[in-house]
Amino acid sequence: MPGAGRRGAARARWLGTGLLGLFLVPVSLSLEVSVGKATTIYAVNGTEILLPCTFTSCFGFQNLRFWWSYNSSDTFKILIDGIVKNEKSDPKVKLKDDDRITLEGSVKEKMNNISILLRNLEFSDTGKYTCHVKNPKENYLQHQATIFLQVVDKLEEVDNTVTLIILAVVGGVIGVLVFILLVKKFIAFIIKKTQEKKKECLVSSSGNDNTENGLPGSKAEEKAPKKV
Repeated sequence: MPGAGRRGAARARWLGTGLLGLFLVPVSLSLEVSVGKATTIYAVNGTEILLPCTFTSCFGFQNLRFWWSYNSSDTFKILIDGIVKNEKSDPKVKLKDDDRITLEGSVKEKMNNISILLRNLEFSDTGKYTCHVKNPKENYLQHQATIFLQVVDKLEEVDNTVTLIILAVVGGVIGVLVFILLVKKFIAFIIKKTQEKKKECLVSSSGNDNTENGLPGSKAEEKAPKKV
């Protein structure tokens, strides 16, 4: 039956693709590269800036290759290219395009740091900086992370006035609520004590009234013994 044969071949292809996907997914997710939480950093012209980059690998690494690239609207170039022999060796630079760049990385204590320091910044240094990592142990899959550097004449001072006002208002509201809660508890305590005193007073007053009126159960009910 040719139709059944075609369906069987299709199932086999789908099964093979699924198994290959299951094999590749853990590999593709095992190596991670990070340049920190900030996607954009600012630096003043003429100063220096550290461009961070770290990597992690579940499978370990050997002869791991890394490189930094720079990309702007009209320029693309490899800034630095290096290799990390193993987990006990520090990164080694094989190629460096700019003498202003220094590798600041180390893999000691499992830091896996391949950050670079860029000195004597110029306005033309503004652009995208991408950290690339390729691990032979993971089928030479390449992973990367990008950070944008903006070189400015001076850093703008952040006005925290609004933030301080908000914090002051929130703190004041919380203080008022705490004060109201304490006052409420104090009033409840006073009311409770007052009610207890009223109850004691009513019990005492009731006993005195029974004594004076000669009611049963009072002292007035007691009679002198008869003489025989």
